[in-house]
Amino acid sequence: MALLFKSSWDRADWWREELLQRIPDLDFRVWPDVGDEAAITYALVWKPKPGDLARYRNLKAIFSLGAGVDHLLADPTLPRVPVCRLVDRALTRGMTEHVLTHVLRFHRNLPGYERQQHAFEWKGLPIKLPEERIVCVMGLGELGGAAAKALAAHGFHTRGWSRTPKTLAGVESYAGNDALAAFLKGCEILVCLLPLTRETEGILSCQLFAHLPRGACLINAARGAHLVEEDLIPALDTGQLGGAALDVFRVEPLPRGHPYWTNPRILITPHVASVTDPRSSAELVAENIRRVDAGEAPLYVVDPRRGY
Repeated sequence: MALLFKSSWDRADWWREELLQRIPDLDFRVWPDVGDEAAITYALVWKPKPGDLARYRNLKAIFSLGAGVDHLLADPTLPRVPVCRLVDRALTRGMTEHVLTHVLRFHRNLPGYERQQHAFEWKGLPIKLPEERIVCVMGLGELGGAAAKALAAHGFHTRGWSRTPKTLAGVESYAGNDALAAFLKGCEILVCLLPLTRETEGILSCQLFAHLPRGACLINAARGAHLVEEDLIPALDTGQLGGAALDVFRVEPLPRGHPYWTNPRILITPHVASVTDPRSSAELVAENIRRVDAGEAPLYVVDPRRGY
């Protein structure tokens, strides 16, 4: 039993230590030192190149190193074995913290005070009560559902939009394309936590922004490909959008000359909204290995037809 680890982001030594504590006889191999390819039965990866995994003919399961699996499902040569997404309380908590931080930043007019500071201005800006502020979350899966519930618990008028109807305490649920316009009406802070699929790519566009009230703010912590990049700055320049907090981009790292870097209404973070920590996440990977070895179905298997 050998597991192949491949990531340009995650620490292989940390993952090795945590997994070997749970499965001492695990043969943990780090790409490119793969050894005998036929011995590899599991792959723990983040953004492998298309075709990378097809060479391991004895794979039993593939584990994503993050909550998203679009980087795997985009590979037409991906072996037909269970693909498992990462679900971890620490990962979910980190995303909830990120969303709540940026919602509160916009809610409390901190970008406006930052601009006033640079202009040497001293004046109070109007503020709403949380229940007067409509905050909308696109995507009510593991991460989006937790973020929406936290926003509702904080007192915000919270809406959620998903492919199918969801029931979450304190959250108004909207489902399907026919309900999107109603979901967006009056939305002052829009949070995108959708899975990336053919249907959701490019959903954050000028057409969608037109349904928002003038001055609404955008938070994207899902995938860069959800946003039509050339539509964002014009929306900010006209005032249709009042600000944006972006953690994900179509090209990462964000190229040095990209206009987002210098736009004062865009706050950039380098894909750190929620970072996988093997101290908590390794238990799910170990449990799935145990399950597959015992002939049982692993947890959190992706449906390739839906894309998540």
